Amino acid sequence: MLAPDSTTEPSVPEQVSPNLTRRVLIAEDAPETALFLSRILIKDGYTVDTVADGEQCLAMVDSVRPDLVLLDIMMPKVHGMDVLKAIHARSQAGTPVGVIVCSTRAFKADIDLAKSLGAFDFLTKPIHRQRLLDVVDAYFTARSSPGDADAAPVARNVQHQTYGDPLEERYIPTLKHLRTMIRLWGTRGSIPVPGQHVVRHGGNTSCLEVRCGDELIILDAGSGIRELGLELAKSPPRTIHLFIGHTHWDHIQGFPFFAPAYIPGFKIKIYGASGFGKDLASIFHGQLDSDYFPVDLRDLKAELEFLVLRDNPVHIGDIAVHWELMHHPGATVGFRLDFGPQERFARVAYVTDNEFLHGYLGHPGAVERRPELLLPYQRLLAFLLDVDLLISEAQYFNEDYPKKIGWGHSSLSNACLLAKLCRAKRWLITHHDPLDDDQILERKINLARQILREIEFNIEVNAAYDGFTEYLG
Repeated sequence: MLAPDSTTEPSVPEQVSPNLTRRVLIAEDAPETALFLSRILIKDGYTVDTVADGEQCLAMVDSVRPDLVLLDIMMPKVHGMDVLKAIHARSQAGTPVGVIVCSTRAFKADIDLAKSLGAFDFLTKPIHRQRLLDVVDAYFTARSSPGDADAAPVARNVQHQTYGDPLEERYIPTLKHLRTMIRLWGTRGSIPVPGQHVVRHGGNTSCLEVRCGDELIILDAGSGIRELGLELAKSPPRTIHLFIGHTHWDHIQGFPFFAPAYIPGFKIKIYGASGFGKDLASIFHGQLDSDYFPVDLRDLKAELEFLVLRDNPVHIGDIAVHWELMHHPGATVGFRLDFGPQERFARVAYVTDNEFLHGYLGHPGAVERRPELLLPYQRLLAFLLDVDLLISEAQYFNEDYPKKIGWGHSSLSNACLLAKLCRAKRWLITHHDPLDDDQILERKINLARQILREIEFNIEVNAAYDGFTEYLG
């Protein structure tokens, strides 16, 4: 992109020696750039010729004998550096011609080579009008000094130039921490899995952080919440809204290691569905029983409040947290977070444990011809309809699923059909089986893409990983 010409009056050229014609040859293969440079110089009183390749440039140097060449490096027929070498040789032999290299290739190696071959200066494209005039005028001023009119031009202390208008304020973007953001801290199911075989996708169990303005929401307290808590402990105490999908170990096992729970001033509101064998507070008390853990729940310094999910949605700041019972043993819920229309993803669904099409082993494309199979899942499909980002499970390969029927998790092909039926715009597969290492998960994702093509729903799908972060606005 070329820098715009200025409307200011042209600078008054320095008085030069009568031996100099102020003739400039522009060697530039891009017509727009050549026209831009020539207009600036002609307006400033220079005589200008243009050529479009290195071969023409050398021919013009011999025929019209310009005082100065503005030379591009990436030139057709003869490379710009080879042209510079030939001009340098002519200057050494007594035919002085100055060269100012003009290129986007502003690498140190190119600048050093141009300097060693006698280039007067090195201009980085796009070239600002005043910068061009300053350097060209400086060349002719240097040549017009007493005793130097017939001398070969000598390179200045050529330095790297930054792009664009030197008067523009430097732009250094920073992340706005009040923007809406989601971050996965754990993406495994069942149990954490350490080791080199899961280094790409991570081994922590379920935990999702959501920030919107001053509000902080956490979905699930698997082992991933430990690292999240260490980050939160670096900041002043605040209110945290913790939603528990269900109370199986992989969704609560990280809570005893959640640092904010031990810091006075933090307030942690813990939400969960009713229908467990015990109420939510009793489950957390039992988890921190002295037979299992050295700290009792009553010894935690943060203020804890246990809340049963009744209102639907739960409004927290500008976020509406919807919930729906899932097809999984126990009182298991999935969540949908509705953000304002200003966000890029207005609706994000988080469904980690859900056996869609319980026991179905056939091709997903055949299900839509059997509407009776979908009747038990109408509430689920309505809950997930048109989500912008679906974060949900596909825990079992189809060949493994017959042995896992009734465990509360979907086969890969049934999960693909769920994504299609709810018309998800993007899909992030989470709650990975502890046996699925990085290589297996790559195979699962490629297979999911193939299945989605087969059922004519070719959306973006990827495997979730610990640390996945998305800014929504």
